[in-house]
Amino acid sequence: MNREEIKNILPHREPMLLLDEVNVTEEEGTPVSVGKYAVRGDEFFLQGHFPGNPIVPGVIQCEMIAQTAVALLPDVKGTPLYTGLNNVKFKNPLLPGDTAVMTVQLTARKGIFCFAKGKLEANGKLCTSAEFSFAIVPPRA
Repeated sequence: MNREEIKNILPHREPMLLLDEVNVTEEEGTPVSVGKYAVRGDEFFLQGHFPGNPIVPGVIQCEMIAQTAVALLPDVKGTPLYTGLNNVKFKNPLLPGDTAVMTVQLTARKGIFCFAKGKLEANGKLCTSAEFSFAIVPPRA
């Protein structure tokens, strides 16, 4: 899916849409979502983090991973809201000019609640890994 197709399933919009493309594949019979985002260097979250040494904030990296997960639920309508974030590890910085590659698998689903694990890599190195949960909240009337 390209950016415009992503907007059909993800409610985020610029400047918080943090996926350029996403594809769903299978790994050992389990659906896997793989997303990409090219860090341009002019993003709002780099303006003060840190002047002269810009680094994508960890919370933004977690958001990139979470947005990638929603591609595994293309028919679900509503707003995905984080409900938990566990075992988060930051290993290497994500920098302007890097292309972030996020790989996500759903591990369980109970009603509106989804549980997943994911990672973000750039330049062949692990930047961030996390387990997380989110709820798909129905649209407000």
